Amino acid sequence: MKSFATLFLVFISVVVFAGTADTVSIYSNAMQKSYKAVVVKPDNYSSVKEGFETVYLLHGHSGNYNNWISRVPELKKYADHFRVIIVCPDGSFAGWYFDSPIMKEMQFETYVSKEVPAFIEANYRTKKNRYARAITGLSMGGHGGLYLGFRHADYFGACGSMSGALLIEGITDSRYGISKLLGDTSNADVYRKHSIMHEMEHYPKDSLAVIVDCGTEDFIIGMSRLVHNRMLELKIPHDYTERPGGHNWKYWSTAVEYQLLFFRNYFDRNAGKQ
Repeated sequence: MKSFATLFLVFISVVVFAGTADTVSIYSNAMQKSYKAVVVKPDNYSSVKEGFETVYLLHGHSGNYNNWISRVPELKKYADHFRVIIVCPDGSFAGWYFDSPIMKEMQFETYVSKEVPAFIEANYRTKKNRYARAITGLSMGGHGGLYLGFRHADYFGACGSMSGALLIEGITDSRYGISKLLGDTSNADVYRKHSIMHEMEHYPKDSLAVIVDCGTEDFIIGMSRLVHNRMLELKIPHDYTERPGGHNWKYWSTAVEYQLLFFRNYFDRNAGKQ
């Protein structure tokens, strides 16, 4: 009986200290279409009057808005533990989180950096300040996290990448869809302008908290190393970590907890500016 009672209390504590997830539909004026998103709220969301910091968490190539919460249900626990709202928007099968100059129906920079946040801040209790916002993601979303973080540093105060597909100039396989968005790879200038390698040259005056990590067995770890080394050359402050792991959910389910801790520490350091 005692062991049953203990088990019951453990079960109750898990229920009490876990966030809740909403699925919402967010319309894009830029693309004239609605996409779904998952919004994970801390358990105490309804009882706390002040706003919460927000982390935008991007999926990878061939994924969708539901990937993170379905593959890493611990996000509900993390939202509660780190006291943040986690937003998982849709970046399409191969949207790459930039605005395509040749496909009007693929404007995922505008959608994720402006339209989704506008919806979130109109419908959820968030702190409306760059020091209370972060953006990161895995693989394709890793490029999106850094690319949008640097390009919109007036909006996001922190950004990150997990196993990022960061060197889009080198991703020439048509299966990944970049050439459909940017045109033939012979137009090197267009590719460069849509790459984090270019955006790093414009480090924001107000600073930006940056975290990059990748698994040592990941087949694209060279991209993270290249970005890391370029940031060192440019003297851009950042956290860089390599840990055992491949390009898979086993790695990302661990990596996201480290990144959320990084963002939580960033939010706490800047609490007086929010």
